[in-house]
Amino acid sequence: MSQCNKSPIKTHSLGYPRIGAKRELKKATEAYWKGDLPLSELLVTGKTLRETNWKKQQAAGLDLIPVNDFSFYDQVLDMSCLLGNVPPRFQWQGGQTDINTAFTIARGTEGGTSWVEDEKDCQTSKVSTFASEMTKWFDTNYHYIVPEFRGDTTFSLSSTKVFDELAEAKELGINAKPVLVGPVTYLSLGKVQGSNNPDFDPLTLLDNLVSVYVEILDKLAAEGAEWIQLDEPIISTDLSNLQREALKVAYDRLSKVQGSAKLLVTTYFGGVRDNLDDYLALPVDALHFDFVRGSEDIDSVLDTFPTNKILSVGIVEGRNVWKNDYDASLEFLKKAKVVVGADRLWVAPSCSLLHSPVTLQNEQKLDDELKSWLAFADEKLTEVTELRQLLDEVGSEEMLETNRAAVASRKSSKRIHNDAVKKRLAGVKPSDFDRASAFVERQTKQRAKLRLPEFPTTTIGSFPQTKEVRLARAQWKKGKLSDADYDQFMKEEIAKCVAFQDEIGIDMPVHGEFERNDMVEYFGENLEGFTFTSTGWVQSFGTRYVKPPIIFGDVSRSKPMTVYWSEYAQSLTDRPMKGMLTGPVTILQWSFVRDDQPRSVTTHQIALAIRDEVVDLEAAGIAAIQIDEPAFREGLPLRRSEWDNYLNWAVKAFHLSACGVEDETQIHTHMCYSEFNDIIDSIAAMDADVITIETSRSNMELLDAFVDFKYPNEIGPGVYDIHSPRVPPTDEMSNLMSKAEAVLPREHLWVNPDCGLKTRQWSEVKPSLINMVETASKLRATNC
Repeated sequence: MSQCNKSPIKTHSLGYPRIGAKRELKKATEAYWKGDLPLSELLVTGKTLRETNWKKQQAAGLDLIPVNDFSFYDQVLDMSCLLGNVPPRFQWQGGQTDINTAFTIARGTEGGTSWVEDEKDCQTSKVSTFASEMTKWFDTNYHYIVPEFRGDTTFSLSSTKVFDELAEAKELGINAKPVLVGPVTYLSLGKVQGSNNPDFDPLTLLDNLVSVYVEILDKLAAEGAEWIQLDEPIISTDLSNLQREALKVAYDRLSKVQGSAKLLVTTYFGGVRDNLDDYLALPVDALHFDFVRGSEDIDSVLDTFPTNKILSVGIVEGRNVWKNDYDASLEFLKKAKVVVGADRLWVAPSCSLLHSPVTLQNEQKLDDELKSWLAFADEKLTEVTELRQLLDEVGSEEMLETNRAAVASRKSSKRIHNDAVKKRLAGVKPSDFDRASAFVERQTKQRAKLRLPEFPTTTIGSFPQTKEVRLARAQWKKGKLSDADYDQFMKEEIAKCVAFQDEIGIDMPVHGEFERNDMVEYFGENLEGFTFTSTGWVQSFGTRYVKPPIIFGDVSRSKPMTVYWSEYAQSLTDRPMKGMLTGPVTILQWSFVRDDQPRSVTTHQIALAIRDEVVDLEAAGIAAIQIDEPAFREGLPLRRSEWDNYLNWAVKAFHLSACGVEDETQIHTHMCYSEFNDIIDSIAAMDADVITIETSRSNMELLDAFVDFKYPNEIGPGVYDIHSPRVPPTDEMSNLMSKAEAVLPREHLWVNPDCGLKTRQWSEVKPSLINMVETASKLRATNC
């Protein structure tokens, strides 16, 4: 691809995957955390990845290339470090933040002293060093570190990262476009800390915050930035009047940036709709629209777009993997070109390509037909530049015909449709969505069967995936380990896991999930209608990368998926073993989903497959079955007007998966890192016998929704933050459970970690679970 572009139509991207085609960033970062790699080498890895990413985009023909989209952990966390917004408990002394500051905020620390009395850990006498909260980035599976705000929060320019990377890119000859999280989005996504003023609104911090943004923009302009990108995805949500006013106030000041730098404001993940007038009125040089997920905006934008701004058209899907339909995209781009003119038109992906795998080039196992339907980040760059060429009428006919052939192949392929699956779903009856009895009746029968003590202990399912486990699974998949040897290895790992749980007194053990590479990928590999990549990794949080399955056709289950392992684990103990499944909504949300039918239909197909597994587990003697739905809230549309429709089919999907069992079988579900207040009635409507949730990082604040709602079923508020390497002491866990017991019926409470233990080390897990069991024992001994 030629780097010389004489077209007045510009191309750019909003961001690029930072992880490396071979997960170089993960490997280096984790080696640094373990002490096996010096900081200098970690920084070299980051620099090498940035250079690779920039040059790749340059070679693809992009005119403007993002910088500061790279992060060693999370871009929102980087913004907090740039602004000097470090929570007091981390004892930051002011001055410059650095990579270790970011890691400390993201992962927590052991020991230390706090300057602020109410920053004590879970209100014990111990110092609070817990990590900052993590939650989903809008409706994606990417997690960001939540900024923390207090009434006395002040901001100051505290990092050189964005300036260093701009200089680095310019030295390489890159036409660099620095990227920043916009000020209103930053304040809107944060969390208020401290109880002195519960009605405090972070938007009141805008004046000081914008002053720092002005300083940042002026410095970037002085250092040669031609364009600066400010991401404001909050504009694609329901804005309050305060947010609208904040946008106006902020950009009135930011538009006066010194020097010749121009401002591009972006929004994505949906349409701007009723926010269009406010968006168009921003006094900036260019505005970006997501016309893939916000296609309803197309006509209104073209009808009203100002004559003094550049229109950036997000026309290549940044969040899914299907090849762009050039004919459909060109139809709109030609209209846009007529309306705004070639010199005011940019072509781009809909959002950052952070949410896409890096490249199809390393995919050797996908068959040619399926591969021809797909586009990962690198291929999306090509799509952007080819669309510009076709729009300029300099693209070849072969280019267009190749695209047409791929699009037509997918539409007509017989691999996509399964009449038996469609017929079964059409035949689902209303009774298939309900348990036989109400919860109170089920609870009595389950207690009689399970005979659990007060405050029963359990885990969320997975145990540490050691390098030996990962190696054995990889060798088996490559044919280097026989089925018999693999089977024996896994049974030995399960036996050790069950024995450990028995030894320390876990009341409801699990088998450990050692056979599973990922909680979604594993099920996708065992279901029809899915395909898989070898290197299609995307970042979920920090160094947690996932390789989402691709749902290309109708979904069904041809054989049991988990029964063998759960049945074996149950044979090793007299305690009730909990079977572990991933729920239909989460499988949908954490896959790349077909876009040729409603997501609700695909979800209900998955639900029927999971239902078959639930029934088989019950028949195998598994008395408790957990159907994880951590992505339940993540699936909410960004607009509240669309929530009811989504929640209706999502709740029905859970019922369809869970309601094939007898009253005596206890159905669990798990949700992590979600705000529950505004959907608590729908969570209750799922009618799981037991729900486990994340509460340790939020100091039990997430429990408020369940208390205010008077949640009727049993609940396990997590007391052990598994995303931090620290071992929580018993008094910390006890204080968390005391907070829970003060507001919820004692007989409804479980004791468990926040999430699965897959990413932790046994050296952390063992003492943490021993402390957790001891905590439960102490609780049982009290008569409060």
